[in-house]
Amino acid sequence: MIWALQDTPSAEVADSLGTMWESFLEAIPRIGIAVVIVIIGWMAGRIVRAILRRTLSRNQTESFTRVMSKLAGWVVVSVGVLIALTVVFPSVAPVDLLAGLGIFSVAIGFAFQDILENLLAGVLLVLREPFHAGDQIEVDGHTGTVEEITIRETRIKTFDGQRVLVPNADVYKNAIVVRTAFEQRRADVVVGVAYEADLAEAQRIIERAVAEVDGVAADPAPEAFVTELGTSTVNFQLRFWTASQQHDLVETRDRAIRAVKDALDHAAVEMPADIVALQATPSLAAALHGGEVTPGGAVATG
Repeated sequence: MIWALQDTPSAEVADSLGTMWESFLEAIPRIGIAVVIVIIGWMAGRIVRAILRRTLSRNQTESFTRVMSKLAGWVVVSVGVLIALTVVFPSVAPVDLLAGLGIFSVAIGFAFQDILENLLAGVLLVLREPFHAGDQIEVDGHTGTVEEITIRETRIKTFDGQRVLVPNADVYKNAIVVRTAFEQRRADVVVGVAYEADLAEAQRIIERAVAEVDGVAADPAPEAFVTELGTSTVNFQLRFWTASQQHDLVETRDRAIRAVKDALDHAAVEMPADIVALQATPSLAAALHGGEVTPGGAVATG
C-alpha cells in the first residue's frame, strides 16, 4: 500500500508528460501552418506597403506616404499573426483573442504612453499637413528647415547646420510658425536720422532707395514710418516684402540697409550715433589737471 502511494505522483507526472508530448505532436502541423501564415502575412505587408508608397507618392507628400504605408503594413502583419494564433490554438475563439489583445493593448498603452502619443501625433500631422518637408518653421524654440516627419519625430535642420529631432507630440501641441507658408514675408529695419533732418524728405529717400533693391517686392511697396523719438535720432521703421526663405531674406535685408545708408549719405542726411553724456566728477577734474587718482577712481588725499 505504501509503495502504491509513493508511486502515484510519479505515474501522474509521467501521464501528464505523455499527454503534453502527444499534444505537441498533434500541434506540430498547426504550428507549421501558423509559421507559413505569419510569413505570408509579413510578405503581404511588404507588398501592401510597396503598393501604397507607389500609389500615394503620385499626389501626396513623402512624409504622408512613408507614415501611412508603414501603418498599413503593420496592420496586415498583425492580422496575419492573429490568424496564426487561432490556428495554433483552435480552442480559443477569435472574439476571446481580440478581447485579450484589447486588455494587452491597454497595458501596452500605459507602458509606452509617450511612444503611442508621438505615433498618434505623427499620423495627425501627416493627415493635416500644417507644413511639408522643405518648409522653414519655428516650433518649441527650434527654427530651421523641415527634413521629414517620421512615425516618432519631426526632423529639423537648423540654419547653422544642426539636426533637431522634435517629438511629434511636442510639435502638435505647441504653436508652429511656418515661415515659408507664403511666397513673401515682411522684413523690418530701424533707420535713425538726426533731429535736424527733414523727416518727409528722409522718408522719401529711404522708400525710394529700398524700392530699387533687387529682391524687394514692388507690391506691397516699401514703407517707412516714424516710430520713435530716440536719444539722438528720430527712428523710422522701414518695412518691405521679400522672398520667405531665410537666406533670401537675409541677403535682401543686407542690400536694403546698404542702399539706405548710401542714399542718406548722398543726400547729406545725418545718421548720428547715440549721444553719451559725461558727468564731471572730482576725480575726473583731478585727472585732467594732473592730480593723483586712486585705482578705485577717487581723488587721492594726503
